[in-house]
Amino acid sequence: MQWYETILELIDLRSFSNLWYWIALAVMWSSASHYVIGVPFDLVVRARRFGGQAQADLEDLVRINVGRITYIAGVSGLWLLGFVSAILTMLVLLGFYYHVELCQAVFLLFLPMTLLGALSLRTAQRLQATMPVGEALRRALMRHRFWTQGLGIISIFITAMWGMWQNMNLGALGA
Repeated sequence: MQWYETILELIDLRSFSNLWYWIALAVMWSSASHYVIGVPFDLVVRARRFGGQAQADLEDLVRINVGRITYIAGVSGLWLLGFVSAILTMLVLLGFYYHVELCQAVFLLFLPMTLLGALSLRTAQRLQATMPVGEALRRALMRHRFWTQGLGIISIFITAMWGMWQNMNLGALGA
């Protein structure tokens, strides 16, 4: 076996049968559920346990991240929406109309992250409008994390079902 065959086998573009794809999916959702609107969840837990400076740090970090998210959405939200829509449309067409498995896999990564971005923007706008502190802020962040984890579970399930379907179809075609 030549060295380039080994490399191409390691970086297989048949995504659903590649271990690296599933590792990337798990890391992506793990990170997404740990960073709630850019705030590490361990800071939320620490603020609940100890209060004081940890709570002040949490409120400051939430205020900074909420300001960043709403500013970016206000300044370039329409451009981002158009760009993301174009990318997702391209991935859908290449993946599901032209049957490019890599595009299917990338679409199944990007679409839920796009939905999570919209959820984060909505939460940031609500937090900016009400500016909760203390327990109300922690509750809002925990609610956002709950919905993030729910979206992650649904996304992983759909991706796993589609990936198994693709692998079974490919196995049936190869047999």
